[in-house]
Amino acid sequence: MAKRPPAKRPPAPVAAGRPAGLFTWLAIGLVVVVVVALVVIKVVSGTSGPTAPTFTPTSAQVAHEVASVPASVFNTVGVTSGTPVSAPIATKGQPELTGQSSTGATVPKVLYIGAEYCPYCAAERWPLIVALSRFGTFSGLGDMISSTRSIEPYQGTPTFTLVRAHYRSPYVAFASVEEYTNVWDSATGFYSSLQKPTAQEAADFKKYDTSKYVPGLPASQDYSFPFLSFANRYLMVGASYTPQLLAGLSRDTIAAGLATATNSVTDTIVTSANYDSAVICSLTKDQPRTVCTSPGVLAAKKAMHIS
Repeated sequence: MAKRPPAKRPPAPVAAGRPAGLFTWLAIGLVVVVVVALVVIKVVSGTSGPTAPTFTPTSAQVAHEVASVPASVFNTVGVTSGTPVSAPIATKGQPELTGQSSTGATVPKVLYIGAEYCPYCAAERWPLIVALSRFGTFSGLGDMISSTRSIEPYQGTPTFTLVRAHYRSPYVAFASVEEYTNVWDSATGFYSSLQKPTAQEAADFKKYDTSKYVPGLPASQDYSFPFLSFANRYLMVGASYTPQLLAGLSRDTIAAGLATATNSVTDTIVTSANYDSAVICSLTKDQPRTVCTSPGVLAAKKAMHIS
């Protein structure tokens, strides 16, 4: 991982990741802390570089499969992934991040900040899109793979880009920032810049993407990709599962497998999506009830101690 340098320093190279995820739950009356082998990409400064790659819209078939995971799959999987998965971490006493719903109401806001080159962002977009699709609808998803440069881990992880994505929901607002492309800019020695966060998004990132709010994240590794804030009430820094799980698979194969609960990739993505769904339900006061009272979400709530 590469630390975000001061504003006028040249960008630092990206190094390999390290375990960073933690999640906690009660089991048989004991508090059990489980360390999950997760990794994050450190954020670096960069300047505009080469033009971003041509945007490739996600096919209607894949978009449908990701947005329409059967309820039976969510409920069968629950949180019983064969691969370790971490849940978002609760904050305490933080002001709620809000936005405007598609109907114009003030609602809780989910904020994602990542980059197209980042393999951990690539892995995390799968459950994020699956979960949010239970509360609303996406349009404008694009096909993407993480960087294929030899310096990066988990090269070419299949995923989506949110650079042109739009989200509509009466329950929750969503904002995404893809800060960098997966195109290397030799002039700056880093990936070319893509989107910039707003002042509020940058402030939330600076405040919450730190060891102060993320247990187990060393101070030296503050400001990491991907960063997810669920209304500033729950946070996820890094991937909730290892991108290695997606190695050698195509986007089409992963998406098609989401209809099968016994698929080892599906149970990991869906476990993570159930955790995200449980968190979102806690923000929306359990709306819609068909999602928030489903067995899969109830299992995630129990594991996370969400009442």
